[in-house]
Amino acid sequence: MSGLTLIHVILSLIAIGSGIVVAQGLIKARRYEKTTLLYMLTTALTLVTSFLFPFNGVTPGIAVGVICVIIFIPTALARYSFQMRGIWRAVFVVGALAMLFFNCLVLIVQSFQKIPPLHALAPTDASPPVAISQAVLLVIFLVVGFFSVRRFRPTLMGI
Repeated sequence: MSGLTLIHVILSLIAIGSGIVVAQGLIKARRYEKTTLLYMLTTALTLVTSFLFPFNGVTPGIAVGVICVIIFIPTALARYSFQMRGIWRAVFVVGALAMLFFNCLVLIVQSFQKIPPLHALAPTDASPPVAISQAVLLVIFLVVGFFSVRRFRPTLMGI
């Protein structure tokens, strides 16, 4: 594993771990300021490092990276410029969860490609175990997103 790959993987795993804590906070209507900052920073660095790999044409990974950059910008603005006021609360919640979803989606695909027992179970990205894992992830994020948008209200929390 190259140095860039190792750094990218470590940043991605930190982003996923801190993103899960942020998502938990959204559901419980709690703000975890330091964890949110860590999540946003490591997500940004994950995006930056993803575009440092050699370009060999548009791949699903590059498409996900571009989508995440497009999501990241309004999400960061919603959190740090607009303080999640008004519609910006929903922009932050949906954006933060969407970026976490895409990070987890890539984790699933990469796990099936790189971990031998998982690769043996699903030798291609179109194998049923991969599709089932991705479908379960999507359902989880839709449920988390629904409850997060309904419950997370920083203005009602006195913030």
